[in-house]
Amino acid sequence: MENKQQLSSEMIAKYQHDFAANKGAAVISRTVMKNGIKASSENPAISQRDHRVFNVEVKTGKVTNQRRSGRCWSFATLNTLRHRFALKYNLKDFELSQNYLFFWDRMERANLFLQQVVATADQPLHDRTVDFYVDFALTDGGQWGNAAGIIEKYGVVPEYVMPDTFNTKNTDDVADVFRRLMHKDFLTLRRLINDDHASATAVEEQRQAMMSDVYRICVMAFGKPPVEFDLEYRDDDHQYHRDADLTPLDFYHRYFDIDLHDYAVITNAPDHQLGKLYAMPQQDNVVGGIPLEFVNVSFDKLQEMAIKQLKDNETVWVGNDVLQQMDRKRGLMDAKLFLESDLLGVDLSMSKADRLESRQGEVSHAMTLTGVNLVDGQPNRWKIENSWGDKNGDKGYFVMTQDWFEQYTYEAVINKKYLDDQTKAILETKPVIVDAWDSLR
Repeated sequence: MENKQQLSSEMIAKYQHDFAANKGAAVISRTVMKNGIKASSENPAISQRDHRVFNVEVKTGKVTNQRRSGRCWSFATLNTLRHRFALKYNLKDFELSQNYLFFWDRMERANLFLQQVVATADQPLHDRTVDFYVDFALTDGGQWGNAAGIIEKYGVVPEYVMPDTFNTKNTDDVADVFRRLMHKDFLTLRRLINDDHASATAVEEQRQAMMSDVYRICVMAFGKPPVEFDLEYRDDDHQYHRDADLTPLDFYHRYFDIDLHDYAVITNAPDHQLGKLYAMPQQDNVVGGIPLEFVNVSFDKLQEMAIKQLKDNETVWVGNDVLQQMDRKRGLMDAKLFLESDLLGVDLSMSKADRLESRQGEVSHAMTLTGVNLVDGQPNRWKIENSWGDKNGDKGYFVMTQDWFEQYTYEAVINKKYLDDQTKAILETKPVIVDAWDSLR
């Protein structure tokens, strides 16, 4: 057995001596204990850096609110679509149904999960990949490709056609039910295959019965998705419009004039080799849908593409680590917002690559870039549309400094027409399949 060193009284005495030798430590300690680390370390110089003026800005309306759910990935995707509708049809505050996407995402993820259970039934019960699938089953979180795959298959509907329910505004209850159901079904299918040696037909019949249970819960919790609906709205000039008997796919193709296959997820993950295409099929949610693929490029290149898209009056889906250096109430995202290292006398700095490798850094939230401020052609701050309602930030909009964008943004969804030839060529290569637990997740 490995020899382990005890924490001795001599060591503790040395730590106490080190603390006492720091002349200001006692004063700082009193401040931190009374006010907390963040309040005590806030940088008073942030107001000038975080000025809310942008010389490149897409016209947008009211923000949406995901409430107590992890649906930011679908909110940000639908935001980019509704902005197109708003600009084309002169309806600033138009909103699409997030509930509709969530319903079909639950169904599609369950379909794939149960197939993955069958495919991995011959692997050890606690194989790392098997554990990942069990842990990941029907979680709220997701990626742009998950939302895009649902939209391309099922279309979209206006928010009033299938509004949020109690269970989408707060997913705790239904998520708990799904988690227990999927864990039970996981063991049932494995035992059917491994213990009872059932035929493939019997296994599939069991899987379909399980899918019927998922559908029942989805309808009870979220409502039944519409087959047809009437589009009705008054535009910002008060003109009335009506288009009857639309299917969700009709509405999507007729009114949005977009093919989500024309977009690529551009990532800046410096813990991976740049200039490579990576894929994460373990987190795909739609069989035959838009795969989760990432083109890894330098940050400067990602930023250049994002600016091009904004200048062309199109917002940008971005994946960030929003929990870092952020003030939710004031809507501030600034890499120098809290000077914790200065306050505590401990070096907390890490490179972007090191944060990813140690799992300190991750894509924890998706938002929408709607503007940027350029000085001599270079950005110094960005405008962010969040999905946390209008009580945070400036009516729901956040300001993000350039250094925060560079340090804590990992993904941007860019139309392929804004990519350079080198990045387009990378998209045509065979992707490197990463582990399900890779830092790109």
